[in-house]
Amino acid sequence: MNQVTLTDFHLTMQVMDNIDAGVVIIDKDHTVWAWNTFMQAYSGITTEQIMGKNLFAAVDGLPVEWLKNKIASTFKLRMRSFSCWEDRPSIFNFSNFSPVTGGSALMYQNMTLTPLKSLNGELTHICLTITDVSDIAKNKTHLRESNEQLTHLSMTDRLTQLYNRGHWEACLAEEFDRCKQTNVPSTLVMFDIDHFKKVNDTFGHVVGDGVIREVSSLLRRAKRHSDIAGRYGGEEFGVILPGTTAELGLYFTERLRGRVQESSVAVDIRSVTVTISLGVCEWAPWMRNYEQWLELSDHALYQSKKNGRNQTTVYAVEGCAEQDVIKEKALG
Repeated sequence: MNQVTLTDFHLTMQVMDNIDAGVVIIDKDHTVWAWNTFMQAYSGITTEQIMGKNLFAAVDGLPVEWLKNKIASTFKLRMRSFSCWEDRPSIFNFSNFSPVTGGSALMYQNMTLTPLKSLNGELTHICLTITDVSDIAKNKTHLRESNEQLTHLSMTDRLTQLYNRGHWEACLAEEFDRCKQTNVPSTLVMFDIDHFKKVNDTFGHVVGDGVIREVSSLLRRAKRHSDIAGRYGGEEFGVILPGTTAELGLYFTERLRGRVQESSVAVDIRSVTVTISLGVCEWAPWMRNYEQWLELSDHALYQSKKNGRNQTTVYAVEGCAEQDVIKEKALG
């Protein structure tokens, strides 16, 4: 009988030591009863060093409170539990030696906690099974990053790195609906580069692209993080200023206009300077849809160009229902 028991134990230990996963058996006091070859190889702690020792005293870097809670919960519920690398990348601080995932120094791990019963049926121990999922994690992380990059590219204008027209207009539609629901002010700014065709005709499209990039860079630096900027088409841009009145929007446009006027793009030994014309329109409850909001902002922009360019015009919506009243603010 003893021979059969020893044989069974010997066979079990061989399986544990050759399985491609970490196996740790602990009791309710967290004393280690089994520590297989996988755990020895990655931890550098031999079976002789850890058997009969407290797991948390013998192994550094464990998420102590979290793991103790998982163990206690498994004992209490008397059923298997699981931890995924996406929730907690690792439990044991093991290095990753996989050539496939050489870019990551960390071994990503899944962990299964299995309650074990003694011969009398009492639940006395728990088996922690640690699985190396670094390859899966690396592939999934790479896929997620690739999808995020594709999503970014699909809504970004390549030349300016602002939102492209499709995505920006979708944001404008969402902002219009939000204003309808909350009645919170929001302001739309449309602007374009003055005499841009002349820049292209005189200096060529490469310089024209440089001018667009410079204006876009100034726009990104001038706007708040919450503001939504996009290239509407050609040399025309749109900016949504959430939670902003037209009066405050005017400060933004005049600051941007001044910065553009003071900037330049180098062309050989010369430099090209440009100006911009801007139209500002605050959302109003009587507006039918975001297209009308956009149309009124464009109307204000047209007035700026008609009045001599390099200025801002604000469409006056206060107390005017839908009549076409334009309040001109040529500040400079």
